[in-house]
Amino acid sequence: MNYKTIPEMFFSVLNNNLENNILNYKQDGAWASLNGSDIIETVGNISGALLSLNLKTQDKVAILSNTSYKWALCDYGILCCGMTTVTVYPTLIQDQVNFIINDSNTKIIFVENAEQFDKINKIFDSCTALEYVVIMDNNDIANKYEFVYKLSDFLEIGKKYLENSNINIKSLTSSVKPSDLLTLIYTSGTTGMPKGVMLSHENIMSNICAVSELQKDLDNETFLSFLPLSHVLERMAGHFFAMSTNSKIFYAENMETVGENMAEISPTVVICVPRFFEKMYNKIISGLNKSSDTKKKIFNWALQIGEDYTNLMHAKQNIPFTLKVKHKIADRLIYSKVRKKLGGKIKFFISGGAPLSRKIAEFFSGIGLTILEGYGLTETSPVLTSNTPEDIRFGTVGKKIANVDIKIAKDGEILAKGPNIMLGYYNNDEATDNVFDEDKWFKTGDIGEFDNDGYLTITDRKKSLIVTSAGKNIAPAPLENALTSSKYIEQALVIGDKRNFISALLVPNFDMINNYLASINKDSLSNEALIDYPEVVNLIEDEVNHSMVNFSQFETIKKFKLLSNQFSIEKGEMTPKMSIVRKKVIDNYYDLIETIYN
Repeated sequence: MNYKTIPEMFFSVLNNNLENNILNYKQDGAWASLNGSDIIETVGNISGALLSLNLKTQDKVAILSNTSYKWALCDYGILCCGMTTVTVYPTLIQDQVNFIINDSNTKIIFVENAEQFDKINKIFDSCTALEYVVIMDNNDIANKYEFVYKLSDFLEIGKKYLENSNINIKSLTSSVKPSDLLTLIYTSGTTGMPKGVMLSHENIMSNICAVSELQKDLDNETFLSFLPLSHVLERMAGHFFAMSTNSKIFYAENMETVGENMAEISPTVVICVPRFFEKMYNKIISGLNKSSDTKKKIFNWALQIGEDYTNLMHAKQNIPFTLKVKHKIADRLIYSKVRKKLGGKIKFFISGGAPLSRKIAEFFSGIGLTILEGYGLTETSPVLTSNTPEDIRFGTVGKKIANVDIKIAKDGEILAKGPNIMLGYYNNDEATDNVFDEDKWFKTGDIGEFDNDGYLTITDRKKSLIVTSAGKNIAPAPLENALTSSKYIEQALVIGDKRNFISALLVPNFDMINNYLASINKDSLSNEALIDYPEVVNLIEDEVNHSMVNFSQFETIKKFKLLSNQFSIEKGEMTPKMSIVRKKVIDNYYDLIETIYN
């Protein structure tokens, strides 16, 4: 793969797939498709319309929408005429959207629907550079405003502009340089104002090339896309990388229909976050607990056979003949049925964005579903390391990709160099300087270690480390991962900085708790009543104690408080990619935390 820019890759792939269906989406209950010719024409018209508005190379154009084929088309339309895509999470509140549009000097924004338009309409006058809005679902509200276009009208404007000006969009792409700014992705982070990560065409293309070398033999795959395209993981892996491999991309209707859509389209590769697997695991275990003793015994037997088989396979050791026979029987009885519910053709899942529980990874491996965990940040385009089907070590994020260098600093922080490292933070030289050391190594902010075979393990965020009043350094992430591996605990925040012991705020899995109450002939409870109910508190206490068995005494959770509501984006407690904002949660629950320590 020798492409230097995204537009070069885009046209090269699609010109070889003019009649092949590439982008697929649900319309009126049935799957519809766009082939290579359709995509080239639509993207060209979007580019033409942008040029007709006198926008220039490297001008900023934003997308405020959930993941969809229209998101993909708009992104390529922006990039193919040399402009820069600014991604905006659709879950962001009005003030955050206002900051991003103004900080980036966005001139035009594509919005998904009337709801997202309402956010923009309220702040339009305060966005000094913003001139136009395009409504992607063709809502008639566009007819009320001179500065608003329906996407259908916008495409027609672009088509006429190209016809009258004799501009060939493909020829325009030759002027796009590898060093040009491809995108601004604003990371809300866990503290402070969001920062605009500047990624160039070279940044993204270098990461695509390295991943292609690492994940060999991927071609003509079927991807299911449902994670936010606003986030760099889905944007690189499920959008650009999928296109580069001549693959079909199906867009899930929404987050709730992912399982149903998988059964319909039989994907071969799916990019996920750990929460997806945790929910799937809990659903499987919940169903198993309701089944007969015989079925439980068969499942547990098959799971053990699967774990023994895959452990030997990943260790590249010979598999005994009897184990091979048992594995085939287990596959026929159990594994194949689970895979069938997911379409039956999964080669592997890719997990990123947050740590994946080793227990979860081993469980799915044991039933014949491979999860490849990797590691990276928005600032690294994003992949730095990854497991592969041939080289998996559970509990790690794999080995480094070929074109990056990684080292561990004296304080344990992971440092990286390579062509995928961002250009910097937009309009923020101070923040840029702070994340590079004197030798230009990028400081990830994560603490980690390599084993003797080169597999990287992430232990925590540098800023999250807890120092107790006794001077003990404790990484909260392993504790939180252990806690949330319980089917009864949805979210966990471990606290104890400058305190004399470690405690936690826990959000129960309310559905699973009420299922438990039903199993002991108790009535279902509201969230508020549930967190104080003695049987529930005792159940969670048992789960906490069980999850702490592998930790040192000074690390273990001594006390906890249950919360009646999940941490939320609206209260500033979660980032759009669903990371907990520690400082905000601690501020919001300050009084409750004080009761733990008083």
